[in-house]
Amino acid sequence: MTHPESDLPGRPAERAPDERPGGCADPAVGLLLTISEAVVLAVLLVWLGLRGLGRSHAPVDSGAPSASDSGAETDWVPTIAFGVLALVVVVLAAMLLRDRWYWAGGIQVLVAVALCTLTLTSVSRADVDAPPAPAWNPPPCRSGGDSEECARSGG
Repeated sequence: MTHPESDLPGRPAERAPDERPGGCADPAVGLLLTISEAVVLAVLLVWLGLRGLGRSHAPVDSGAPSASDSGAETDWVPTIAFGVLALVVVVLAAMLLRDRWYWAGGIQVLVAVALCTLTLTSVSRADVDAPPAPAWNPPPCRSGGDSEECARSGG
């Protein structure tokens, strides 16, 4: 015979006592994910390095300067690439922690912190690596005098 009180509507469903992964699966998944992210980061760094070499050896156009040549351009591609990778790792860490994979999620949080630091470092390096804006060079003094005499005469 069935017990009618166990099938009452509105009664919470019985939960398993512990649904966490057992044994060494949790740390092993964290280690496997970290190794795969390191491989992705290495491929990304090689691609960005080759891209930087290609940009440094690009032919210089001898035509008139365009609007984009007027100032120093900042390359945001490394920052965006590191930021996207960091965002993927943050989402993965949140999913793992929500599903109670505490070791794997904790390792992913550490990797996400490292990638966010790398992203912020690439932002600051983009500002430092930008060449300075060209300085205005005054025309030579036509009177034959020194620079102070030329400055007083207006040219």
